[in-house]
Amino acid sequence: QVRLVESGGGLVQAGGSLRLSCAASGTIFSINAMGWYRQAPGKQRELVAAITSGGNTNYADSVKGRFTISRGNAKNTVYLQMNSLKPEDTAVYYCNADRVKGWRGVNDYWGQGTQVTVSS
Repeated sequence: QVRLVESGGGLVQAGGSLRLSCAASGTIFSINAMGWYRQAPGKQRELVAAITSGGNTNYADSVKGRFTISRGNAKNTVYLQMNSLKPEDTAVYYCNADRVKGWRGVNDYWGQGTQVTVSS
């Protein structure tokens, strides 16, 4: 069974920084991409940033220049460094692993979510 475990959320003042971490565990042969999504109250879940196995990255326009996604030295880990945080960044952040190849074939997986709250 593949699991994604997130950490690093919390409360921060506007202009501050947070770093989110996500580790995928289980029998994993390959992962196409890992990324972070967020969902604010009353809004749809949206892509924040993603990184492919080849290192290509993609960011939402709203976070470009402020957030950086990276892969860890440990296999199947991903980080999201969030700088210059704004109140509108407040949301539950979810880690996603896209097209994970394991014993059960190819599936997508989600973490449980971590709350990020930015106060003004």
